Amino acid sequence: MTRVLVITGPTATGKTALGVRLAKALDGEVVSADSMQVYKYMDVGTAKPTEDEMQGVRHHMIGVAEPTERYSVSEYVPAATKCVEDIASRGRVPIIVGGTGLYVESLILGRDFADEGSDSAERERLYAQYDALGGKKMLSLLAQYDPERAAKLHPNDKKRVVRALEIALAGSTITAHDEETKTRPPKYDARIVVLNWLDRAKLYERINLRVDEMMERGLADEVRRLMDMGFEKSTALQAIGYKELCEALRGECSVEDAVGRIKLGSRRYAKRQISWNTRYSEALRINWENFPNIDDALHASTEFFQK
Repeated sequence: MTRVLVITGPTATGKTALGVRLAKALDGEVVSADSMQVYKYMDVGTAKPTEDEMQGVRHHMIGVAEPTERYSVSEYVPAATKCVEDIASRGRVPIIVGGTGLYVESLILGRDFADEGSDSAERERLYAQYDALGGKKMLSLLAQYDPERAAKLHPNDKKRVVRALEIALAGSTITAHDEETKTRPPKYDARIVVLNWLDRAKLYERINLRVDEMMERGLADEVRRLMDMGFEKSTALQAIGYKELCEALRGECSVEDAVGRIKLGSRRYAKRQISWNTRYSEALRINWENFPNIDDALHASTEFFQK
């Protein structure tokens, strides 16, 4: 079984920096596990590593999708798996770096997803039906076939509602598929390192500072360019940092108000990330006190991976 090293944790904890250092130390390559870094043109707001930050280390799964694409974990896992397999086939270490918990877990477990259907015409018919009837009626329809899945979905989650209906109408259910995949052994021998701050207030302080730095680096200009390119209505621009600034640029609120809501949304997202990562009982947990000590983390993570 291929061994992989995973660096995860909430936003603003130094995952990128540690991942690069480990890749250089272990002769590895980085596979991003960030649900927003997959999109092209969205650089500042997703904290994509710059060329300088990459330090010559090859990074995969960054900027692989258009903002208009309906990109989700079901597209991510097969693409990222190919990257991991390619890296390992060349005798190098796959280092999975990112804070999107569902992406990380699904990749290391080798979770496959119920086929979204090969009939694109049927899928488009269901999307049109969703637009005509609305999310609540479509969710009620899904409940007739897969009540358990319907109970977990929000009416506004258009893509997942349509996907579940498409599979149900083809004679299966996502619920049955997910139960079957849970019984399979993991695909990779994953050594997981979880980064965080010892003091929650320090984490929030770093998140606020990071948002200020993004604004200084031109996040508002990046959002304006994306709007000018016609991506304003895309799902990708509903992400934290983009949605709020789209509203500000349309004159619906002030930039100051938008920045405040970006900080709040980012702090709330970090809380969800922390909660998700509690499931990794055998992970190496590195909690920063006053500053990220990447040298110490590099040593501890290397030992943890090699033992």
